[in-house]
Amino acid sequence: METTRLVIGAAMPAPPIPQLRRRHFPHRRGGAHCLLSARAARPTLLTRCSYSSKGDGNSRGKPRRESSSTVRLDVEENSDRGTNLASEQRKCDIQELFSQAQRNILYLNKQRLLAMEELKKLQDENSFLLQEIEALEAEAQGVPLEAVQQSTFCELLLRIDTMVISGMISMQEASDLREKVVNNRSVIQGTFSEIHHKANTELLSELRLFLRKPIEKPLHVVHICTELDPIASCGSMSTYVAGVSCAVQGKGNLVEVILPKYTSLNMDGIHGLRKADTEYESYFGGIWHKNRIWTGMSSGVGVILIEPIQLSYFSRDMLRGYPDDFERFSYFSRASLDYIVKSGKQPDILHIHNWETAIVAPLFWDIFAQQCLEDPNKLEMCGLDPRKLHRADRLQDPNKTHLVNILKGGIVYSNKVVLMSSIHSRDVLIQGSRQLEATLTAHKEKILVASQGLDGELWDPSKDIYLPRRYSANDIEGKSICREALKRRLGFRTGSSIIVGCICDGYSDIHNLKEAVHVALHRSAQVIFMEKLGSLTARALKEEFINLDDNIAFVEEYDETLEHLIYAGSDIILCSSFEDPSLQIAMKAIKYGCAPVQINFPNDESRQSQSQGRDCRNRVMFKYIISTYGELSLLKALDSFKNDPSHWDQQVKDGMVKGLAWDAECYDLHWEAYSSMRKQ
Repeated sequence: METTRLVIGAAMPAPPIPQLRRRHFPHRRGGAHCLLSARAARPTLLTRCSYSSKGDGNSRGKPRRESSSTVRLDVEENSDRGTNLASEQRKCDIQELFSQAQRNILYLNKQRLLAMEELKKLQDENSFLLQEIEALEAEAQGVPLEAVQQSTFCELLLRIDTMVISGMISMQEASDLREKVVNNRSVIQGTFSEIHHKANTELLSELRLFLRKPIEKPLHVVHICTELDPIASCGSMSTYVAGVSCAVQGKGNLVEVILPKYTSLNMDGIHGLRKADTEYESYFGGIWHKNRIWTGMSSGVGVILIEPIQLSYFSRDMLRGYPDDFERFSYFSRASLDYIVKSGKQPDILHIHNWETAIVAPLFWDIFAQQCLEDPNKLEMCGLDPRKLHRADRLQDPNKTHLVNILKGGIVYSNKVVLMSSIHSRDVLIQGSRQLEATLTAHKEKILVASQGLDGELWDPSKDIYLPRRYSANDIEGKSICREALKRRLGFRTGSSIIVGCICDGYSDIHNLKEAVHVALHRSAQVIFMEKLGSLTARALKEEFINLDDNIAFVEEYDETLEHLIYAGSDIILCSSFEDPSLQIAMKAIKYGCAPVQINFPNDESRQSQSQGRDCRNRVMFKYIISTYGELSLLKALDSFKNDPSHWDQQVKDGMVKGLAWDAECYDLHWEAYSSMRKQ
């Protein structure tokens, strides 16, 4: 029986029937492809077939020839048009399939790249941790400081040898350099750092400068104070004492700090704490009192702790804030001078701080000058926190009009007076000192104004031991790793969202903070708040925002490791203001590659003070902060981060290389003051 054919075209008489070759399509493989082929075949079914139950033996119901009148074919009139439509449809389906396959391939490639990048980050983190473990193991074995200094000294002499052999310098110049290095061995470590990574040309320029520079005899400085970070801290003075002490000692000088032995001391901040075998007596209130001595080290600086045996002045929960504070710290001041005399110390500088130890100045000149010094012209310095100057009148008892202001005595009897302020000029500070204005004006010539600084060892992302990976302006990749580590720790979703951090110091206006949070969340930022120094700001904000958004986190207990990670992982840091002590937060933000944004914008009076502060020679850092970030709002910062990322990256890198440590501006001013006093 002749095979039935489907004919596309107009109905025609049976004889003659146009003979068309059957179109064969290749079979497709695969489930998905088969479904697409079935759809592509549908446009060809343009025939409408009628089957009859009658027939002559075609039990399968197949259509017969038209001549038997059992099959009726109704077809389109234009066979070419139908063929073209079918062909075009098949092409569209093939193109759609190809496009979908391309999209799948691109998606898989993207996922593969992301996975490889994440794997590389994990490998880098693992490598970094292994390096840290090796460093800690080496440190645990105890490499003496003398060995480090000896290594620098020897390497410097060997590098001079290579300079002679290469023809860079003559033998005579090499001899002069060697003599200078050998004769000033004590200051080599502080003068030349990381020489292993410096080229001979760079090192030679430093050596020639060192050759021409007159080297003064190292100083012996003793601080008598009531705070030292991180041992005993309840304000910004502790940071100042620690920062200046480390900076001066790092330049080859000897620095020691005398403190009361509080029961609330942070013993983790003292290394090698040891109780002396002997005791000594100090005079107070008409009788002699026994004292016990403890010694140790903090950040490389020698620490002496004085513990009264018969009196419980320092066996209390708080450092200060008691009715007998004047008696407590007067006792400590006298006991400190007695210790210096009986230990045979001959310090070049006595550095006293605030009202708590201001009485040391008159006591020294009236009683101790001839006892503890061969040279009666003892040099001394009084460091003051300007925020406490206007409170000096509170130290006087209104019922005892004969009681002199001890802070005035400290100012009058000191050779130099240092006021700590990063934004105000000397005249502004004197005018705002209330009852001390006349005293400060009379001694204006010995007043210096020093700006704040950072601990260069503790707050530097290239040295930070708390970070999963260190970084610098020249190698910024580590900041991305820190950002992802911060997100994982706080439970934030991963991605490219900008992070806004805030270390609450208690000086921020709560309403301004709430507005800043709304702005940040509206721009899809992730926000972090952490308490510090007993501030309750984060807790107040938590009540309003904790149930409203998953992109905000509150850390109610201070965590030192997390604080470092917040600075490293954030893009923007909210600051109360750019005034002391909040300026420390802005400086840390800049050092860690963040943009500081102040919450409490200055009023007209503050702007005038800032303008006056720009004229001071020690305001380089402050002028940079004000000129770069002074008018930057959070909204502007978020827009800049999103719309101009290249400018943003360059700006934060420029800030990271600025000199923010205590051994920059602040050290220069103190060294100038110390040196001038020694020459008096």
